[in-house]
Amino acid sequence: MNNNYIIPANSKKSQLILGFFTPLDLTLFASGCSLTILLLLIIHNATFTELIIIILPAVVTGFLVMPVLHYHNILQLLINIFAFFTNRRRYYWRGWCVYSDTETK
Repeated sequence: MNNNYIIPANSKKSQLILGFFTPLDLTLFASGCSLTILLLLIIHNATFTELIIIILPAVVTGFLVMPVLHYHNILQLLINIFAFFTNRRRYYWRGWCVYSDTETK
């Protein structure tokens, strides 16, 4: 094929657990679910609003590890948005042509 290589779009999926999750994702989701189960076992006769608050850790962590288009998951999207707004926005050129011809001779 004239040394043309085609890399599949999902080549990184083989490095993920079940094709979607990193170990950090599963740890985060497991901690949210375990906190929810622990709260359900501790609190008996909860009202509807208390039940919503008790189930909230599992829902929030499940939302964070949910896959989205063009990003790994919503957690990675939020990290990228935070990095964009908090990091330096002025980029300086440091390429191979940063010096003029008179300085290099």
